[in-house]
Amino acid sequence: MLLEHGTEAAFCGVFLDNHKDGVYTCRFCGLPLFRSNAKFDSGTGWPSFFEPYNEAHIRRVRDASYGMIRVEEVCARCGSHLGHVFPDGPPPTGERHCLNSVSLSFTEQGEVLPDVLGRGPPEGLVAA
Repeated sequence: MLLEHGTEAAFCGVFLDNHKDGVYTCRFCGLPLFRSNAKFDSGTGWPSFFEPYNEAHIRRVRDASYGMIRVEEVCARCGSHLGHVFPDGPPPTGERHCLNSVSLSFTEQGEVLPDVLGRGPPEGLVAA
């Protein structure tokens, strides 16, 4: 699913009801993508966030599949499909980053971010 741009079924993802503090990272390469304090319940059935960890960590791609125009989000480092972003989220950004749990890993606050590629954790950070 990560490299095939698939979407998991609504209301089944492991991170939909995760309320722990920490950082969501790319499951494939470990890049930090979203902080837990930007997560909100959108009612859509997918984990939703109003802003990315760092805009440079997300690449936005025009998606014209399924007879509609959407904005797909992929990991800027490895190109893994994350989900889509919509303009109907809460303040301050007004964005709803609607993600697939299968595309994500989670690091609890205070733990070292994953080093999936063996290069040292991104920015040498601990999840905050």
